[in-house]
Amino acid sequence: MPSNDVRTLLHTAVPTAVTGLAAAVISAVFAGGKGALGAVIGTVVVIGFMGVGMVVLQRTAKSLPHLFQAMGLMLYMAQLLLLFMLMALLKGTTAFDFKAFAFTLLAATIVWVAAQARVFMKAKIMYVEPESSKGEKPQKAGSPS
Repeated sequence: MPSNDVRTLLHTAVPTAVTGLAAAVISAVFAGGKGALGAVIGTVVVIGFMGVGMVVLQRTAKSLPHLFQAMGLMLYMAQLLLLFMLMALLKGTTAFDFKAFAFTLLAATIVWVAAQARVFMKAKIMYVEPESSKGEKPQKAGSPS
């Protein structure tokens, strides 16, 4: 993984993990150990889902740049759908506090998306290919007449 991708992943995962830590502390105060466990699981799920999605999107951008925007929209919709399905599956669980899990899932997702938007807005990504610096003249694409 290129260093720029790692930096992007780091700048989105760290704020999300800090949010999850705060949620775990708050959940532990209000819902006990099961609340803290629910918050930790919610944070891990968001970092896992969104991290994998970011890696897939970065690879798509490199190999199929013309599909980048459509892939990004489809990916975010799929991630949200999978998160809702996971919540529906775990709604009746007694292993951890579901409310702490759900609120942490929501907060961590919002923080991840906001951090990702901030990283991409601050990134200096070239959208025009610079000319060759070797002094080679570009070849003409038209007919010689």
